[in-house]
Amino acid sequence: MPLTPVTLAPNQVLYEQVADRLQRLITDGTLQPGDRLPSVRKLRAQLSVSTSTVMEAYRLLEDRGLIVVRPQSGYYVKQTNLQLPQEPAPTAPPRQATDIDISLAFEVISLMREPGLIQLGAALPALEHLPLAQLNRLMGKILRDNTHAAHSYGTPLGCPELRAELAKRMLDAGCSVHPDQMVITNGANEAIYFCLQALTQPGDTVAIESPTYFAMLEALKCLGLKALTLPTHPRDGISLPHLEEALQTGEVKVVLLVSNFSNPLGSCMDDRKKKRLVELLNQYDTPLIEDDVYGDLCFEGVRPKAIKAFDSENRVLYCASVSKTLSPGLRVGWCTGGRYHTAIARMKSILNQNTAIAPQLTVAAFLANGGYDRHLRQLRRAYFDQMAHIQQAIRDCFPAETCVTRPTGGHVLWLEMPEGFDSMRLYQEALGQGIAIAPGVMFSASGQCYTNCFRLNTAVLWSDQVEQALQTLGLLAKKQLAENFLRDDG
Repeated sequence: MPLTPVTLAPNQVLYEQVADRLQRLITDGTLQPGDRLPSVRKLRAQLSVSTSTVMEAYRLLEDRGLIVVRPQSGYYVKQTNLQLPQEPAPTAPPRQATDIDISLAFEVISLMREPGLIQLGAALPALEHLPLAQLNRLMGKILRDNTHAAHSYGTPLGCPELRAELAKRMLDAGCSVHPDQMVITNGANEAIYFCLQALTQPGDTVAIESPTYFAMLEALKCLGLKALTLPTHPRDGISLPHLEEALQTGEVKVVLLVSNFSNPLGSCMDDRKKKRLVELLNQYDTPLIEDDVYGDLCFEGVRPKAIKAFDSENRVLYCASVSKTLSPGLRVGWCTGGRYHTAIARMKSILNQNTAIAPQLTVAAFLANGGYDRHLRQLRRAYFDQMAHIQQAIRDCFPAETCVTRPTGGHVLWLEMPEGFDSMRLYQEALGQGIAIAPGVMFSASGQCYTNCFRLNTAVLWSDQVEQALQTLGLLAKKQLAENFLRDDG
């Protein structure tokens, strides 16, 4: 897209003239949503202007809402959401402590992960998006160079090399953590389990957002804990006024949240809300377990801060893993427990001694060689594009009444259908067509809420097969709603 040099027009600042020219290219369709704009250096040369002029023009286009910047990647024409279905309303679960019922979730999970299905159910990244060749080469080198150490127990805290690299990475989330205050775990789920075990006794109440990732519900169930489900907004997460009401009772022992791009809603708290949340925790002397496994998967701008970044009293226990970004099979996660670090390290030592050494050293090497940031840039673009494809397919193929979340990161979508819709029926009919989805009851502490909702995984590789699967889901949903209408009308 060559551009001719700009000459200063009367009564107009030069950078405004550059911005106007680019805006015309966007509005007339020459530059499409999602297209990458010329680099600052290239545009400077084409237009014969200074670097600062190009930068100011791009900032102006950002202010006009026409473009977005992706760190270390460039400037892109902003995708519009104007044609997308409406968002679901904030959830309104029963606000009372309840025993966990995940019996149906176990049944669903076992069937959902059957091989050969079009995997729109389990929130797993497509292996095609992961740097498997690089990881395999690194692991081979690790095994050759560490013939004895790779087969040893190691220490319960984990390899020092990995903890040092992860401590550096956590700076991007706004957290300053010493490597000695970290514990390497077998994925984030194990980290969450250890944190819960260190902080609670059977019968205690844990405040959670609702809907909630079913693996968290499994952990609560295994430890004999009760869940207090709180209203949650699909964009910015749990309701703080309702949380404060719960904390005032003194019954809540722990708060458990996914802070950034939550599963299944995809919500992400802003910094002001995170700061206010920590103030409430301090006021009511209550710890919080934060799962930030999706934090690195923002679509635009800088990585969102963790809740831990605002924790001045070491009351937030931070958990994460590389399962959504590098490899779910390596099973490398970690937690930093703040004032509860010793108890968590003891749990790790008692229950499984340590995490396998070779995967730890492999992840450490990948982080150290600078490949992670480059990989993240590609992964974020892929997830952004795939989510846009699936959102558009939902708009085109699903019933007009369908409500869909609009996450700004991660790789899950939450769909809400009209009352009376049976997502378990849709799940079973979809399985019959070779398609997996995650019905909403999986994310309900009582196993009774969100019967008209379901989650879709958008980390699948976009293809004609996936597009056809979405068309099939849309037809099944329309058929069920039509039957419901005829039954109610009759």
